[in-house]
Formats: sequence, C-alpha cells, structure tokens
Amino acid sequence: MEIQEKLLKFKFHIIFALIFFAVLTSLIILAPRFLTILAYFWPLFLSTALFLVAVVFFGKTSVPVSDSSSSGEGLLDYVAGNHLHHHHQPAEVAVESSKSE
Repeated sequence: MEIQEKLLKFKFHIIFALIFFAVLTSLIILAPRFLTILAYFWPLFLSTALFLVAVVFFGKTSVPVSDSSSSGEGLLDYVAGNHLHHHHQPAEVAVESSKSE
C-alpha cells in the first residue's frame, strides 16, 4: 500500500512524462528526415547565402561618403518646400506674361 500511495502522489508527473515521450517518439518516427528537408529547401538556403555574401561584399568594397552631414539635405529641402529651381511659373506671372504679348 505504501508504494501505491506514493505512485498516486506522482500520478500527474507520470502521466505527463508518458504523454511527452509518446509525442516525442511519434515525431521522430513520422517527421521527415533532415536530408528530405534540405533537398526541398536548398534553393531558398542557397539564395539566402548568396544574398548575405553580396551584402558583406558590397559593404566592404563600397566607398564611404566623406561628408555625411549634407547627404540628405537636398532631399529634405525639396520635401520641406525650399525649392531652389522652380519648374513652373506662378499663376500671376503666367497671366502677366500672356497679357503683355
């Protein structure tokens, strides 16, 4: 009776361990082999490796910009509306130039 009482004390632990090993065993038996997964995904692995090699190569071989403070000022000025060159004439100037002709 002592052994049964001790086993009942740990019955949830035993049930959990049995379920865990049953699931682990079924995964090992039913899961595809590593070479099967590698054969299916080799184009993805290869393209990812080539992309990473290209990133490292271009990162090491590209010339760094000497003046980093003014690299985006032209774009920021354009977005902010501080255009240096106006491609279109304002409406008043266009009307005056058509009247003078």
